[in-house]
Amino acid sequence: MPLALLALAVGAFGIGTTEFVMMGLLPDVADDLHVSIPTAGHLVSAYALGVVIGAPLLAAVTARMSRRKVLIGLMLLFIAGNTLSAFAPDYDWLLAARFLSGLPHGAFFGVGAVVATGLAAPERKARAVSLMFLGLTIANIAGVPVATLMGQHLGWRSTFLGVSVIGVLAVVSLALLVPRDGTHESSAGLRGEMAALRSLPVWLALGTTVAGFGALFAAYSYITPMLTDAAGYADSSVTLLLALFGVGATAGNLLGGRLADRSMRGTLVGGLVSLAVVLALFPALMATAWSAPLGVVLLGTAAFVTSSPLLLMVMEKASSAPSLASSANQAAFNLANAGGAWIGGLALAAGFGVTSPAVVGAGLAVLGLGVAGVAYVVDRRRGVSSSGRERVVAGHVPERERALRS
Repeated sequence: MPLALLALAVGAFGIGTTEFVMMGLLPDVADDLHVSIPTAGHLVSAYALGVVIGAPLLAAVTARMSRRKVLIGLMLLFIAGNTLSAFAPDYDWLLAARFLSGLPHGAFFGVGAVVATGLAAPERKARAVSLMFLGLTIANIAGVPVATLMGQHLGWRSTFLGVSVIGVLAVVSLALLVPRDGTHESSAGLRGEMAALRSLPVWLALGTTVAGFGALFAAYSYITPMLTDAAGYADSSVTLLLALFGVGATAGNLLGGRLADRSMRGTLVGGLVSLAVVLALFPALMATAWSAPLGVVLLGTAAFVTSSPLLLMVMEKASSAPSLASSANQAAFNLANAGGAWIGGLALAAGFGVTSPAVVGAGLAVLGLGVAGVAYVVDRRRGVSSSGRERVVAGHVPERERALRS
């Protein structure tokens, strides 16, 4: 695989670290800025809001620019947001800085996915995307725990300075390793990019992302009380156990990329079925200390098997605007984060038990299967073939990018 994928993975590692580290730093931030923990929790929402707004907007307005320059520019914005977070004088400034940090998130993965598929042979496109996402999953194994420890021992501001350093490394890697490309004169600009999303198959693919990853976040948002109250682990053990989720996510991401190159739709369906089964079994898995870690690993594996096929399916359905489509998928991912956590919280508030969010998540996974089934029927009626090895998004690779591979 091209070294450019390493540069994309470095950027994904930084983004994954800053996205998830705030959960572990909330008590420290709340204490330092003299706000309640629920109020500090709005910092997580501000980042997610930045992703939802920035993902389609930045991808669309940069559609005619060199993708290499766009990626570097997005990482510079990422550095600015995290540096401002480190030096925020009060809560309101930190809230604004977290929103700014989230703006480049979705567009980076969207444009990065187009670059990754453009550098890979048709039969290895899903694996190329999975290697980019490897940085995101490894962030859950190493980046988030280390950044959390930094924040707890050196102050939470040091964490965001450290993340800014990762951003600088990503900029250097992108400048050195991603091949130069020209502007994309064939793009129709903002209006043309937005028009490419006026398609039922695109929205069905995005809906599958919302339901599928909503299933994950319905359970994962409340994994700590499941581990402590149901499985009986001490609070001090949770960080290590959550790293196991990253291990499972990394394995699932790599497996999903390899399988999706053979059958994108088959991998998606298999991943959603596996996720529904794991979540349905979660109350039993969380009942004992020995099975709970297995459940955490299986949850990460089953969920992230679907990451590459979900992204590539959206890109395939909006092939005339792949950057915008894949960025919109990141926005859908963050909507799944917020929506899944909200729905899981409803089950807890209703008194159904500490593991009830996982059961709700299983229902969302089944809903995702239903949406994927509708998408399949729509494709069949439109004459889209789903047999054999699927050449994912092969058709949209520009000639300039084809030349870079030769």
